[in-house]
Amino acid sequence: MTLPESMRRGLYFEEIEPGRHFSSPSRTVTEADIIAFAGQSGDFNLIHTDAAYAAQGPFGQRVAHGLLVLSIASGLATRTGFMEGTVLAWRDIQEWKFTKPVFIGDTVRVDIAVLETKAMPRLGGGLVQLDLRVLNQQGEVVQRGRWGILVQSRPE
Repeated sequence: MTLPESMRRGLYFEEIEPGRHFSSPSRTVTEADIIAFAGQSGDFNLIHTDAAYAAQGPFGQRVAHGLLVLSIASGLATRTGFMEGTVLAWRDIQEWKFTKPVFIGDTVRVDIAVLETKAMPRLGGGLVQLDLRVLNQQGEVVQRGRWGILVQSRPE
């Protein structure tokens, strides 16, 4: 499915080159995010949902679910605009590291670097390998890894 040109913000596969960088807007992680994610995922681990319990733990407070932050990173990556209306599918996560905790009130953003591209004409586009870094408000990397996305080719 191709969006009308007037609605497309994303880049076609042919417009994405290795070495290109994108930065997302920021987003603050809230208590509501954590509770909603616990309800949706079924992960009510006390380190996320019980302030008194978490205060006695290694971080001294509740932490966001790692997969919640990964989900937020996915949304922030989309907000960069480069794949809006042109991404065909998220193909894989080749690696992902959870390097620092994210707390209620932390503000995160995503920095993305294009590592490589591979044309896949039979799929109508190509594979784009991305290096992602999720950073907190101090600029510390809290999560990082590699994603592969399929991006639509320019219509002929």
